[in-house]
Amino acid sequence: MTSSTSAALLFLHVLAERNGKPSGLLIEVGAGQLASVMVQAEGEPLRGMAGSLACFYRPLVDAQLAAAWQQAGWREMPAGALCRADDRLASDFQPPAAQWVEGNWCMAPPAKPTGAQAASRAHALQMVQLVAADADTHEIEALLRRDPTLSYNLLRLVNSLGMGTGRRITSFSQALLILGRQQLRRWLNLMLFAARQNDERSAMLLARVAMRSRALELLAKSRGLDKNTQEQGFMTGMFSLLGVLFGMPLTDVLAPLALGEAVHVALLRREGELGALLMLFETAERGDLDGVAAQLEALQIPHEEFNQAIVDAASWMQGALRESQGPSNG
Repeated sequence: MTSSTSAALLFLHVLAERNGKPSGLLIEVGAGQLASVMVQAEGEPLRGMAGSLACFYRPLVDAQLAAAWQQAGWREMPAGALCRADDRLASDFQPPAAQWVEGNWCMAPPAKPTGAQAASRAHALQMVQLVAADADTHEIEALLRRDPTLSYNLLRLVNSLGMGTGRRITSFSQALLILGRQQLRRWLNLMLFAARQNDERSAMLLARVAMRSRALELLAKSRGLDKNTQEQGFMTGMFSLLGVLFGMPLTDVLAPLALGEAVHVALLRREGELGALLMLFETAERGDLDGVAAQLEALQIPHEEFNQAIVDAASWMQGALRESQGPSNG
């Protein structure tokens, strides 16, 4: 496999509204042939995104390229409409004209939980441990019964997947039977990040972790890694933000988990195939597309395949966000 340098690299940053809800995308495009960027702009996946999210590009000098993005339904970010927040989201720190927020504000430590919040967070951490250990279904079901939010979100998600059974799934045991353990494990972990009361970070964290997880899985496939390693790529992306979610050092969160060595060294030391893919995605999140190009060359992943993985991951993230939103996400 030879890395192609003809295609311009792209990355899609998730944008939040002023209240922290992830509702937009901002495309970052690296240097490359204009024609290749035009093809990306005219592709069906990017057109589809513009139909369900507010999709923006940064002001462009090239009028031809701007016209291509506009034709695909993307808009130029208005002057003053975007602000950056890396420490806190508080609206009094946002310029009055700002409508959209980028940055790493959702990575800030959570407020110290008290009462019901602390219990819910403890249940969530227990869930991570049980799922990672491939625990007995009855153990997981017992924990779900103690956390109505996790139970509600899980069953809502499973029913939304439309498995063609023609019946509603009303119990965890049904969900396990229909979905299979691997798919169910994915959704359980995603639900740990689903919106919870009094944590303004959670919806954006769900968006970020969903995109990371799916992208690492797809990039592992581009590397020619087997199905099991692709699944480990997904879990690496998922677990990489658990420390942020719980406000704990990642080493402490991972300590009781029965993780494979490949995932463990990827998360804690950024080593191995999965560690390299995680670093690649983190470089892209920082907007360093030159750094991404260098890492892709070393990994022998073509630019086109990286771009496709990012677009597919963003689309998958949209689905995860959509299905996590319900009338009661407390």
